Amino acid sequence: MKVKNKFSSPLWNDSLLASNAFKEIKKLVSQIYSETGETIKFMEVCGTHTMAIAASGMRKFFPPELKMLSGPGCPVCVTSQGDIDRILEIAAIEDVIITTFGDMMRVKGSLGRDLHSMREAGADIRVLYSPLDALRIASENKNKKIVFIGVGFETTAPIIAQTVFHAHDKKINNFFITPLFKLVPPALKAVLSNDRHKISGFILPGHVSVIIGAKSYDFVARKHKVPCVVAGFEPMDIISGINMLLLQIQNGASKVETEYFRAVKMEGNKSAQAIMKKVFKIASAQWRAIGSIEKSGLILSDAFKRFDAFKYFKIRHYSSKEPKGCICGKIIMGQALPEDCRFFGKKCTPSDAIGPCMVSSEGACAAWFKYGG
Repeated sequence: MKVKNKFSSPLWNDSLLASNAFKEIKKLVSQIYSETGETIKFMEVCGTHTMAIAASGMRKFFPPELKMLSGPGCPVCVTSQGDIDRILEIAAIEDVIITTFGDMMRVKGSLGRDLHSMREAGADIRVLYSPLDALRIASENKNKKIVFIGVGFETTAPIIAQTVFHAHDKKINNFFITPLFKLVPPALKAVLSNDRHKISGFILPGHVSVIIGAKSYDFVARKHKVPCVVAGFEPMDIISGINMLLLQIQNGASKVETEYFRAVKMEGNKSAQAIMKKVFKIASAQWRAIGSIEKSGLILSDAFKRFDAFKYFKIRHYSSKEPKGCICGKIIMGQALPEDCRFFGKKCTPSDAIGPCMVSSEGACAAWFKYGG
């Protein structure tokens, strides 16, 4: 459902608009709390929303009866410890060039290594802005094996699928990926299936929803009776989304609304969906500190499985333990806040992180460390 909210505006510096928005939110929260006596818990699923909320400082303007929780929407954060170890094993192979997005460089494996330290020790590891650049590297280094670290949600998967398709079409035989993609809707099912959760509403991810469409979340509102709003990333987008969720609660409604109507359609991007369906197939996936979630991942389909780096190098599956004392798993499931971790800002900092929530630019701990809670 497309909604044009009265607070929708890209201008955060309009103090009157912002003031009126927060007054409306406080009024609605007060009314709902007086009727239910329960704290309102909204989960922003996307890591970009988490960072935007922290950077804007809006959290300090919310009434205490409204809590914003981070969700499992940071792709680096939800990559399992075992899969990190598998990536590092490939990086140690001679004549391999690892190509990756920058967020993966400082995620530590179970032995304390990461891609950054391995590069310092001599491994050929290169940070790219596009997986298509990895094909160029493959063409220029035909005596090497080029591996692109495929980590991400439905936002990243289409461009990597297109890259694999190009490699197949151009018969580039020294290019591979690590297919570690995750799907957002099954993660929401996992959140909602936990009896300890009582999520009052979801701020749904904008970028992912551009690809899969707002209708992909119908089950949340229909089956679980939890209000949903797909929101953009400007501060007033997020404020508008929160206001829309509160209005749903006040009216006893549970539906999927789209505040980010300038980019998100109900049916999503059909072309992106088509290339993902052609190159990948749905499978169960391991989520960090959560475990296996059925039908929550994408792996290469039979026609493209020769591009799977894990299969080519015969890398076994790992079931590595989480770092002792790290609560990243609880944080990405909305069961704890970064400040609840005894390592936060002490033994765990962005320059020497214990868990991935402090490493990624979309991680909740990184957001709290940089901007404060």
